[in-house]
Amino acid sequence: MHRTHQGPPTSSGAKPLQVFTPEDFAWLVGNFASEVSGVEHAVVVSADGLLLTSSRGFPVEHAEQLAAVVSGLQSLAKGAAWLFGKGESEELLLRMRRGHLVVTAIGEGSSLAVLTAPDADMKVVAYQMAVLVEGAGHALTPRLRQQLRNGRREVAVR
Repeated sequence: MHRTHQGPPTSSGAKPLQVFTPEDFAWLVGNFASEVSGVEHAVVVSADGLLLTSSRGFPVEHAEQLAAVVSGLQSLAKGAAWLFGKGESEELLLRMRRGHLVVTAIGEGSSLAVLTAPDADMKVVAYQMAVLVEGAGHALTPRLRQQLRNGRREVAVR
């Protein structure tokens, strides 16, 4: 699934660097959405609002629309945080009549956004999002983001 590069031993006990392919990263997002109870769909959005990947079964048009919504919400949250001196936005939660939208940073301006069922246990969803971000957020390097963008363009052309 992913390659592990063994570097020289470190005194800090740091783990070896895991290098993810676009397919690996997409699988992680898809697996998250299918395994976490109450999660209906998940997307990863770049800092500039482009859809990087989405969970299986989520129509591309809807995933791209959600990416645009997330980008706008992140921009508003960033502005509000700056205006009121509250530091960076860490998480957004929108409670809607038929579900929730949860957005969290996943690294270098990118975001993980999750749509849930109305009865989802939001503590579990938030925890599992944090686990995903902690485990895979480091993998969302500039190179991987570019590969994900290129892959989306290739899919759109086919």
